Amino acid sequence: MSKTRIQKVLAEAGVASRRAAEEMVTDGRISVNGRPVTSLPMFVDPDFDQIFIDGKALRRRVHKKVYFLLNKPRGVLCTADDPQGRRKAIDLVPSIPGARVYCVGRLELDTTGLLILTNDGELTEYLTHARYGVPTTYVVEIAGQLSAEDIEAFKHGVYLDGRRTGGGGLKVLSKTPDRSELEVTISEGRNREIQRILLTFGVKVRRIRRTAIGPITDRGLKIGDCRELTPAEVKKLMRAGTMPYEKKQKKQVQRRAR
Repeated sequence: MSKTRIQKVLAEAGVASRRAAEEMVTDGRISVNGRPVTSLPMFVDPDFDQIFIDGKALRRRVHKKVYFLLNKPRGVLCTADDPQGRRKAIDLVPSIPGARVYCVGRLELDTTGLLILTNDGELTEYLTHARYGVPTTYVVEIAGQLSAEDIEAFKHGVYLDGRRTGGGGLKVLSKTPDRSELEVTISEGRNREIQRILLTFGVKVRRIRRTAIGPITDRGLKIGDCRELTPAEVKKLMRAGTMPYEKKQKKQVQRRAR
């Protein structure tokens, strides 16, 4: 009997990303074989154990993996459910029978730009976890200008919540006395990281748009439009980080064998 971490099973079934699945467990929304699960780690056999989410049986794992690239408009939420009935990113991609997709990471309500939606939990973890170092690029409009010292500080990392950021790339695309447009690349992705770093410099962000995820750019994709990623693009994403996806998989196999 093969046992697997429950968050991986939920992610592979397209329920949510691994991180979101962990929150579902700790929130008491999951039960296995009639018993509530509220702590991790938890190992299950998806072929034999009965897994329930909010009292509803988990569908058997989805074998077909799908990948969509969306250019998210302003005012669209990166969530599976919204009590206020606002537009969600998942509403803007085609519905595939048997494949429940979710957002890979999040963009704030007022942030526009590229967002991947998939039911591939393994790739989601690879693209969103800081340890794999997958870069994301943004065009950021700010009020005023950054000093040379601010730019160097951003590149080398600053302290947020008592922990130093990983730094990143920053290039000034244009500037006037009242505004500047920056190209920013980071590979850590803490909550509102760019806005919070710039705020430490006394700079307010006016607009932010994600223009690239690894090698995948927004070229030819208008705001509000989406398309499927090609197999070649998915492979490129799997090698976009400082650690290729294949090496990540090998390390996981080696850990399980111990």
